[in-house]
Amino acid sequence: MKHGMRIVSIAALAAVGVAGCGPNPSSSNAPAGPSAGKREYVFALIAKNQGNPVFQAARTGAEDAARDLSAKLGVPINAQWQTPNEDDAQKQVEFLEQMAVQGVDGVSISVVVADTLTPAIDKAVQRGVAVMCFDSDAPRSKRFAFYGTDDVAAGQLIMRELAKELGPGRHVVGIPGGNQNAANIQNRIKGAIEEARKHPNIAIKGPFYSKETPQDAAAKLEEVQTANPDIDGWAMIGSWALFTDALLKWEPGKVKIVAMDALPAELPYVRKGVVARLYAQQTYQWGYRSIEILADKVILKKDPAVPVEYSPLPLVDKTNADQMEQNWKKWLRQ
Repeated sequence: MKHGMRIVSIAALAAVGVAGCGPNPSSSNAPAGPSAGKREYVFALIAKNQGNPVFQAARTGAEDAARDLSAKLGVPINAQWQTPNEDDAQKQVEFLEQMAVQGVDGVSISVVVADTLTPAIDKAVQRGVAVMCFDSDAPRSKRFAFYGTDDVAAGQLIMRELAKELGPGRHVVGIPGGNQNAANIQNRIKGAIEEARKHPNIAIKGPFYSKETPQDAAAKLEEVQTANPDIDGWAMIGSWALFTDALLKWEPGKVKIVAMDALPAELPYVRKGVVARLYAQQTYQWGYRSIEILADKVILKKDPAVPVEYSPLPLVDKTNADQMEQNWKKWLRQ
């Protein structure tokens, strides 16, 4: 896994795909023409949960890609959505087994627990289903590709940028955790701690785990902050606490915060100055690229040039929060 993270402007986010923008240039040179005799291709997206806007954006991306590629390749492509209401690895296993029995052509899944999903992924592949992962990987499975964030590098980025915000002097930094069994969260924590070791003036507290729900995460963060008033920075490798307005009452700048993602609920935090910087995962592209990669594999018989494809994390701050809000309106069909 690489250990650098290229920072790009929010314009780059729009360049790599917003709703209605058409196919990603990375597939523009793929040979035209689907397999003979196939009337329709069905690709399924299995996300972690229904409620998180990042997965709603991914669903929009998948539907847009299915539309665009149907026109480009001249064959109907159907993007199905099959996702549990809340994070539930066993439900994901059931959905994946259902998809395989129904004979879908391909599946892209954001894995809740890799150890739980790996046997199910392998069984689906054995049944002839092309399976890839997005957002959260099962690297020991027989999935043929992954698209998403380099989580170790993301953790390093969040801690590195927080160190810049904190400046010289002694500092205590908290790291909020989420699902303790999620590999992507553990990798982000690993990256953040690795980066913190490069800054001898920073002491780490945590990670502090909570459910990946806004209310639970915000309550945990406030509880920890109250119990540890020496914490003057938060490296939010997961920003669930910012999905509510609970922390907007915090005094801007008193505790420095750099966070992952740039969801609609988070944008008021950067506008007010409670959060210094957000780094946006390319959630719409999770779905769009999934369908592109599956179409290349299944329809065009083309393996991905890079089986593990990482996307950059564009910076979102006060200067471009409004533009990001407009992107979300497209992604959430508002």
